Amino acid sequence: MTQFNITLNMDFLKESVMDSDMEAIVKSTVVLILNEFMEKERDDYVQAKAYERIDARKGQRNGYYERDLTLTIGRVTLRVPRTRDGEFSTTLFEKYSRMDQALVLSLMEMVVQGVSTRKVTHIVEQLCGQKVSKSFVSSLMEKLDPVIEKWSNRSLADIQCPYLFVDAMYIKVRENGRVLSKAVYIATTLSMRQRREIIGYQVSDVESYEAWKQFFQSLKERGLGRPKLVISDAHEGLKKAIQTEFQGTAWQRCTVHFKRNLIQSLPKKDTEEFRAGIKRIFQSLTEAEARERYEELEEKFEGQGKYEKALAILENGFEDAIQYLQYPPKMHVLIHSTNALERLNQEVRRRERVIRIFPNNRSATRLIGAILMDKDEEYALQRGITVE
Repeated sequence: MTQFNITLNMDFLKESVMDSDMEAIVKSTVVLILNEFMEKERDDYVQAKAYERIDARKGQRNGYYERDLTLTIGRVTLRVPRTRDGEFSTTLFEKYSRMDQALVLSLMEMVVQGVSTRKVTHIVEQLCGQKVSKSFVSSLMEKLDPVIEKWSNRSLADIQCPYLFVDAMYIKVRENGRVLSKAVYIATTLSMRQRREIIGYQVSDVESYEAWKQFFQSLKERGLGRPKLVISDAHEGLKKAIQTEFQGTAWQRCTVHFKRNLIQSLPKKDTEEFRAGIKRIFQSLTEAEARERYEELEEKFEGQGKYEKALAILENGFEDAIQYLQYPPKMHVLIHSTNALERLNQEVRRRERVIRIFPNNRSATRLIGAILMDKDEEYALQRGITVE
């Protein structure tokens, strides 16, 4: 067992005890012990104690320098020994680096989970007795960049993605002194590994055909194969990009968005029967059943002025909204809408709402990427989904 002597500053300790400053007592004791530990390490390196002249000596002492160390009791200042040859290095900071890393990871996790930087700085002050700036917390988050970049650029070649879900959400980003609305594209899949997976995201200036096309091309460059079905809303630029980049792939119009559009086109009163008819269409288990119910609804309400707009929307979007019926009934609930992706968007929104306005594109890409990474790991732990 390592043994070393500790020289106590009795006057300081006595004064601290008399003043009941227990925090100072604990800190000063820890400082004394850690300083003595490093002194003992230097003795072992030099192979001689101070002022000891022996043949076994392998070096000379060269004073000290000060270095701060953050512990659970707060930040302390230590006297780190040096040697003249500059080769001596204490192991103390290696021992405590894991604690530092744990603190940093905890701070990152708090930000990712939606804790504001203001609250994080307050927590650090309470834990460590040391004030830190918001910029310090932001700089810690930058440590996530290489991790997020590796995850977001990972190969998709080994992931078979028969069903691809895509959607956009909107965030606010400060740019050149202005607050701008930006689109965040997110793509998920039901993979043949029998689980949901988040396969890509991108922050863009606008939601447009060109931006969606670029996003799909980036997925293909990472190895994404042609899916059997793409599920999304009916944004014109998105539809065109799907047709351009995934030729031979069917498009499923999200039935939730579609039904919402239909309901919004109806008068608010006395349309219960028509609404029930729409519901019946999308409760069908087969394509033939859906077509029969659609024809019944059309025949019953055709020519009635207040249903004219809704019937036109239904006619225009019906075929795209029933593509999911080409697949086994047990898959219908999984592929008829982007509901699962909408819930993911809500999770991102819940944490993004704390920030309100991102200071720049990089911070938006970083935080959203960290949230999606966290959610993707959660998906990996969930019960598998049978994919056909």
